Amino acid sequence: MTKEKKSGRFNKQLMFLLKFRTFIALIVLFVFFSFTAPNFLLPSTMILVARHVVLFGLLAIGMTMVIIAGGIDLSVGSVVGLSAMVSGGLIMNGLTLNFLGYHIFFNIPVIIAITLAVGVFVGFINGVIITKFRVAPFIATLGTLYVGRGLALLHSGGATYPHLAGSPELGNTGFGQLGRGVLLGIPASIWIFALFIAIAFFVLKKTPLGWHIFAVGGNEKSARLSGIKTDRVKIIVYMFSGLCASMVGLITASELMAAHPLMGEQWEMNAIAASVLGGTSMSGGIGGVGGTVIGAFVIGVLNDGMRMSGVSSFWQMVIKGLVIVVAVMIDQFQQNLQAKLALESR
Repeated sequence: MTKEKKSGRFNKQLMFLLKFRTFIALIVLFVFFSFTAPNFLLPSTMILVARHVVLFGLLAIGMTMVIIAGGIDLSVGSVVGLSAMVSGGLIMNGLTLNFLGYHIFFNIPVIIAITLAVGVFVGFINGVIITKFRVAPFIATLGTLYVGRGLALLHSGGATYPHLAGSPELGNTGFGQLGRGVLLGIPASIWIFALFIAIAFFVLKKTPLGWHIFAVGGNEKSARLSGIKTDRVKIIVYMFSGLCASMVGLITASELMAAHPLMGEQWEMNAIAASVLGGTSMSGGIGGVGGTVIGAFVIGVLNDGMRMSGVSSFWQMVIKGLVIVVAVMIDQFQQNLQAKLALESR
């Protein structure tokens, strides 16, 4: 066998491993923490990990669509906190309409709908700032990150909304079912996660919008020349990202039965890490929901495993930062190797 053939065979084997790198990393983490973290493999621990994966995974699904379209959304963590405070405030205090002289308390489905609308609206604002005012996605969403967090703090003066059980007299009980409920033996939050996975997968793989998202991220200028309304596509993906973040805020507040304005702080980093680990390219045009879900499991297992192993919170931040950097480096290496193999095949 010639040297060139050996090199080509090695490159193909390496590409195969790179395609499954996230799944391999997940297996390695499970094996590692099963030895280093006491009780890591207990069913109760696995349920806890799954609940955390739901939160990171929902954020990462929205982030994946944004990144595929060539953007980034740093505001999702603050949207989590803002959404939690909106839902908590509506349950605790209702809504006062001064100009009509009414004070209204909504039922839980209406509160959920209002809260989700807040997340979608923040995503819409992000999309408009980026597309109509030509502000870089990093700067635009960094700005809304601070605005969202500030609004969450202003909502209650920095205080927590505790005991979100509601009142039977006001008809706003049952909020806990969203994050604590169980359906057919499976937590309700996992069913919600599965629904969002199905929606995102269907949109990306089975609809023209999905093809447009990939086209815009791959080459925006060519997409625009081919007739794709690129601005509309970008606004839609940011609205979907806001919807996902708002749902995370609702689930988190429901699980804790309390809302705090700092909920979701720095969770945008977990979402980005899960997306990149799952094979979504930061340069846009490449990615998928399946890989992102596995990436979310990696982040969830890594977070809980390090905590159970006694790793300090400072080192946890260092390790997660390194994970993001290494994931991007591997992604770049994979793209270069893929281009090399394409040239060799010609």
